Amino acid sequence: MAEEHKHEESAAESIIEKIAEKIRGYDDGSSSSSDSDDEKKASLSSLKAKIYRLFGRENPVHNVLGGGKPADIVLWRNKKVSGGVLGAATAAWVLFELLEYHLLSLVCHSSILALAVLFLWSNASTFIHKTPPRIPEVHIPEEHVLQLASGLRTEINRGFAALRDIASGRDLKKFLMVIAGLWVLSILGSCCNFVTLFYIATVLLFTIPVLYEKYEDKVDAFGEKAMKEIKKQYEVLDEKVLSKIMSKIPRGALSKKKD
Repeated sequence: MAEEHKHEESAAESIIEKIAEKIRGYDDGSSSSSDSDDEKKASLSSLKAKIYRLFGRENPVHNVLGGGKPADIVLWRNKKVSGGVLGAATAAWVLFELLEYHLLSLVCHSSILALAVLFLWSNASTFIHKTPPRIPEVHIPEEHVLQLASGLRTEINRGFAALRDIASGRDLKKFLMVIAGLWVLSILGSCCNFVTLFYIATVLLFTIPVLYEKYEDKVDAFGEKAMKEIKKQYEVLDEKVLSKIMSKIPRGALSKKKD
């Protein structure tokens, strides 16, 4: 009996030791897997840091466009609304540009038609014993107007600050970029009127972001090559032309005035 009891105790101890070894092995495996997960995350983050994105973009295109419903409309997440907005812009361009219809005439004629239909319907409903039309109460909420005004004010102040920074002569590269952009806009303005220019901007807004989101890897790779080439050309221009021009500008008088 004593031998059987000892045999049972040794068997129980061996089982406990096996279970402990399995638990230790599991802990070691989990720690190694956690270490490997950390290494994978670190490698992914380093790879993301090495990938070139246009204009130094770090967030997805949806977040860059502000997120929410406006970004969904621009990126065609809601195809019915996006198609409706683009269709309305196309109809407006056809009316105002191709048919040479005027905005004030369109607003007045639409108002006349709507008021005439509602007026006749309201008076005819008493004779034909039907319910009159339900005309909804339209009012503009103050909160949305204040949010829009606040957003516009912030963006306008940023624009003024950027223009002031450029006019101060601190960044020659930014100055040349703005001058080139304004020159391109002046050429476009001379080729087409404001309605056509606004319609072209709307079409580009509804096509370029969604195409870029779809082919962003290829576009970013091409953009990286283009930016490298532009930097090389700018360095050559800076060395041969801009540095000579800046060296000829007298700075003594300006420094004395500042002192």
